[in-house]
Amino acid sequence: MIKITIIGSGNVAQHLIDAFAKSNTIEIIQVFSRSQKQIPPLLDSDKITNDWNALKEADLYIIAVSDDAIASVSSQLPFENRLVVHTSGSAPLSSLSDKNHKGVFYPLQTFTKGKPIDFKTIPFCLETQFENDYALLEKVASSISDNVYKIDSHQRKALHVAAVFVNNFTNYLYQLGNDICQENHVPFDILKPLILETAEKLLTLSPKDAQTGPAKRNDISTIEAHESFLSNENQSTIYKILTQSIQNHGKKL
Repeated sequence: MIKITIIGSGNVAQHLIDAFAKSNTIEIIQVFSRSQKQIPPLLDSDKITNDWNALKEADLYIIAVSDDAIASVSSQLPFENRLVVHTSGSAPLSSLSDKNHKGVFYPLQTFTKGKPIDFKTIPFCLETQFENDYALLEKVASSISDNVYKIDSHQRKALHVAAVFVNNFTNYLYQLGNDICQENHVPFDILKPLILETAEKLLTLSPKDAQTGPAKRNDISTIEAHESFLSNENQSTIYKILTQSIQNHGKKL
């Protein structure tokens, strides 16, 4: 059994605790949390601590906290020369304290409190400071996921930026679409089959080949009609920016 300690009790930490608790090869020996109430009930209370000095020896320590807290948390660990990793997509390896072996254990997925998720489908992007630490980190990731990748800090930053485009920005566009529907007394549910079909197309087509719409067709009359319809300045501005970007994509500006 590989013994791990999870430091943190937020969204990512709670999902990891749940996933590792179901593994036959991983033992969670401890969780560091300032509040025991935040830890899922599937973990025994005697495994939860809020005392740095009470941390037990483990094979791996996973820091699952906000990006701006990684450096502070890693510097407070009361030991040296053990494998300590963070779960951030944007924080570099160097954000961890130099007193321990460094690594990254990044699950590329959006996590929502209380919403179960199938970890087997989640890509895990791994990086270690020392090559001989990678095998252990790979075993831990493979115990809960079928998609494990060796990704360096530069590649992980690129992935994180790309993820913001395909997840966060896309969801904001859903919000704008919902606003337009509400403003015009149309149920947003009508658009959900379109949303699903658009996402499912990417399982067999590239995003470039899947692109449709008036901007792709250069349908000027429809574009002008849409722009005239949008009285909300924010909606209108975003519509114009995205339309122009689609029309210019692949062209030398």
